[in-house]
Amino acid sequence: MGEGYLLENQQPEAGERFTALARLLDPVTCRLFERLGVAEGWRCWEIGAGGATIPNWLARRAGPRGRVIATDIDTGWLVSAEPGVEVLQHDVGAEPPPAGEFDLVHARLVLTHVPAREAALRAMAGALRPGGWLLLEEADPGLQPLICPDEHGPEQRLANRLREGFRSLMASRHADLGYGRTLPRLLRAEGLAEVGAEGFFPITDPACVVLERATVEQVADRLIAAGLATRREIDEHLDNLAAGRLPDLATAPMISAWGRRG
Repeated sequence: MGEGYLLENQQPEAGERFTALARLLDPVTCRLFERLGVAEGWRCWEIGAGGATIPNWLARRAGPRGRVIATDIDTGWLVSAEPGVEVLQHDVGAEPPPAGEFDLVHARLVLTHVPAREAALRAMAGALRPGGWLLLEEADPGLQPLICPDEHGPEQRLANRLREGFRSLMASRHADLGYGRTLPRLLRAEGLAEVGAEGFFPITDPACVVLERATVEQVADRLIAAGLATRREIDEHLDNLAAGRLPDLATAPMISAWGRRG
């Protein structure tokens, strides 16, 4: 996802993040795959795959007559990909799409972090065969910026201050924190038809706690270096998470949008 990406796959916390994100978001994504009609024989391109759960689901659904390509800048977490998944190292913001046309192109939590996101989106849409679907899913922290929407005590206020610092770091790396809401318009601008969208906003799921802990541990040094938090504040927040004092954590709303090539 380009130079300067904040949550790099090489860090050990990335595996915890992928597991938590899969628990939170895979049911949403797979339900939409079913809605779009993913079936045996489909050719699918999974972009910025991270872990293997979504490529494996697609490979099982597409079967031996289908094709599933999973791409990422760092493919280290795709070691558990099943035999039906073709894994390629690829930067969607800088390289052309894999050869061929696809029945489904999907990216989740990818384009927000790609500086050349306009060109990447154009490449994704251009990789569709006639009748193929593009499904994009992006968080939109600008719609709901708080990790603790019910800010009723000092633990919640601290959590929200650290989340504000995290958003500042993301913005400094050219992440578009309001990108999710633009997806339906952008898909129409690419000439796609049957455009639709929905939002998902989990609160209280235990996976939100796992995701927050892994994320804070992953960016702690950068928060401190930027003067956005102190080590004491980070340790206190991690203690609050471990002690169960923050059961009602949320994630940023995820906007899922889809459109079909005519």
